[in-house]
Amino acid sequence: MGSTSAAHRAPANAAVPSRADAISRDSAETAAMRRALELATRGPARGVNPRVGCVLLSPAGDVLAEGWHRGAGTPHAEADALARLAPGAARGATAVVTLEPCNHTGRTGPCAEALIAAGVARVVYAVDDPGLHSSGGGARLAAAGVDVASGLLADDAEALIADWLFAERHGRPFVTVKWASTLDGRIAAADGTSRWITGPEARADVHARRAAADAIAVGTGTVLADDPALTARDADGGLRADQPVPVVFGRRELPADAAVLHGPHAAVRHDGADLVADLGALQRSGIRSLFVEGGPTLASAFIAAGLVDEVVVYLAPALLGGPRLAVGDLGIGTIADARRLAPTHVARLGDDVLVVARPTSARPSADADGPIGRT
Repeated sequence: MGSTSAAHRAPANAAVPSRADAISRDSAETAAMRRALELATRGPARGVNPRVGCVLLSPAGDVLAEGWHRGAGTPHAEADALARLAPGAARGATAVVTLEPCNHTGRTGPCAEALIAAGVARVVYAVDDPGLHSSGGGARLAAAGVDVASGLLADDAEALIADWLFAERHGRPFVTVKWASTLDGRIAAADGTSRWITGPEARADVHARRAAADAIAVGTGTVLADDPALTARDADGGLRADQPVPVVFGRRELPADAAVLHGPHAAVRHDGADLVADLGALQRSGIRSLFVEGGPTLASAFIAAGLVDEVVVYLAPALLGGPRLAVGDLGIGTIADARRLAPTHVARLGDDVLVVARPTSARPSADADGPIGRT
């Protein structure tokens, strides 16, 4: 557990536990946090709100109630756990929560106030809430005389809601740019044909990554040229259970029969004139991760703007030559200004090679409106 900050110290008149009591309490709270993390996984992995779990412990360390968040508009984990107890039964209890209790009123009331009203004596949480409006619950609890500690199993909690935390901290989704190219960086032949540059193993990996993303993006040029469905499919060609929301950047009109307009999710349109603002709007709608697939104009715009967090490249052992490059002009005039990447994963997929890399030093970009917190 992380150390308790000065703002979160216990009241001066609180009883000082013995060493044995402290060890017993720490053990009970750690076990409760592991359980809270398990409970959190029951909530939806996508949407505006994070997955959160809560366990209420008696002063003796016994479990009184458990709760988890089921999605935007439903009770938060703390309120869900409190609702399972009779009035007054939580007085003197310890609330163990995977995320700092919220401190604002959205579709539901502030959890910090609910815990105070219930008479909870101690709150232990794993990760600070980075939300612009929802953060500050720990300080509010401490101001009311509640003993507050943070950082317990923080790494586990961070891993569980990494995409939500990134989106909240940056005010935009995590952006992955993907392309498939030949060894000389070509994504199509001179006549425009591109199917198939890579083999079936690489294409299967692409569909797995599509399914893992909240949204998938292309430009209008790609829609007009290739008519992609932007869906995630299994080896038999059927739709996977998880489907990304299609996002199309650009001003050109799309034909009414475009495949992207008739998929599992309604397509989202942005003109792409202000990518920072567009990404902010996507984040506020609940999009935490964006998989940018095409084409080179859109990929280049994201890279040039410093808005790419990960690059996924499938390299085919082939040469095409010609002008159809995976990435266009990035405004780089000298080798010293090259966008350097650090490989995080390299693998062979059939005859192709997968390279996943992240910027070594991301160019800072302004947030749209900043994080908005939970609802």
